[in-house]
Amino acid sequence: MAEVRAALQRCDPVLLDPHGDPEPDGDEAARMVLFLTESRRMQKVLWRQLFVLDSMMSLLEGLESAQQLMIQPCPLQPEGGARGRWKALKAGSRSGVEETEVLLRSLQDRVQQIHNRRHTLTQLVQQLHTKKQQREQLEESLLKAQNALQSCDHQLAKLRAESEVALGRLISWQRLRDELQAQVSATQDVMQVTLITFSQSELCVELRPHPSSNLSSGELEPLRLSVTWSHDDRFRLQVSEGMAGLVEDSLTGRRAELSAALLEVMQGYVGQAELLSEIQSLRSSFAIDWRPAQRLLIYLKTASLVCHLEVEEGYPSGGRARLLSVRRDGQHVDTSGLKPPKADLRLTEWLVLLCSSPLL
Repeated sequence: MAEVRAALQRCDPVLLDPHGDPEPDGDEAARMVLFLTESRRMQKVLWRQLFVLDSMMSLLEGLESAQQLMIQPCPLQPEGGARGRWKALKAGSRSGVEETEVLLRSLQDRVQQIHNRRHTLTQLVQQLHTKKQQREQLEESLLKAQNALQSCDHQLAKLRAESEVALGRLISWQRLRDELQAQVSATQDVMQVTLITFSQSELCVELRPHPSSNLSSGELEPLRLSVTWSHDDRFRLQVSEGMAGLVEDSLTGRRAELSAALLEVMQGYVGQAELLSEIQSLRSSFAIDWRPAQRLLIYLKTASLVCHLEVEEGYPSGGRARLLSVRRDGQHVDTSGLKPPKADLRLTEWLVLLCSSPLL
């Protein structure tokens, strides 16, 4: 297409598109080149005829009469003549065309270089825009990171304050542990208390009272207790499951009252040593339930027959055991026919009597 535009430039520049219209397609360009070639050939012929006509008119204008035309010899053609001038002009035109083509090719190369540089510049602008977006994203991420860092600093300061408080509490608990250990050691020396386990919030002790010479049913089993305390400086003393029902199941109070509570449990346990020892031995032979608060012994002879026995304070030396009631399916059973062998029966003798009596 560049050759076509060059040919149009040489032959008829008016035919070039001055408004930047789309270039013609291949077939149309070929037809246009053929038309222009034929037009140029015809124009050459016309130029020669016009040159001859111009020469004749110039000759006629110089004549004074028609006779002078007949007698005047033919003028000598100048060296080279019109054809020589035409060839010189043609050579000059061809040289100009070649020079113009060289300049056009150079201009096309420069235009191509400009297009390449423009494309490169467009890519650089796009890269710059991309890097600008990346920089904005990095600035936003940096701002978020700074905010997160500030938040972490606040949380760290808060955690430091909380850790200082927790450290103070830990020191307080350590002091409490040391005090409790001292109290446990002192209590163990005086009251036969053995420390079983110990943790930050709970300890387990075992009371081993000296056996009394009055025990007739064997040595009194040790009483295992667990002591737990809360943050409000209070404790809870709980009897182990195996001994539940023999003494009061649980006690609560302030930490300073723990020693007194242990002493109270020990005194109650030792004070009822004979009773509790007897109840412990009866549990292996009878289905019984001891309620220390009511001082009531419940004997389950069968699934439907329940006997209630009351144990007075000071039993067995200062009190006695007596039968309160016998119920079958919740209904009272007449026990008037039940004849004890003696007036004051021990719990073991009452349970043997009730178990063997045919009236029940």
